Amino acid sequence: MNTNIPQRNVEIEERHVQKKSDSSQVLSTLIRYTAYIVIVFGVLYFLVRYVFPMF
Repeated sequence: MNTNIPQRNVEIEERHVQKKSDSSQVLSTLIRYTAYIVIVFGVLYFLVRYVFPMF
């Protein structure tokens, strides 16, 4: 055995990460994406209803 190896005292730090859910931020994101979907379907409806029949 090699006794020339220095002993290392290593302390391991444990971190417990808790994911916090902010309901107001979740609701705001839900409203934003709902608005995006409504706008996209509105544009598609306009194209199908008024623009495509002109061709």
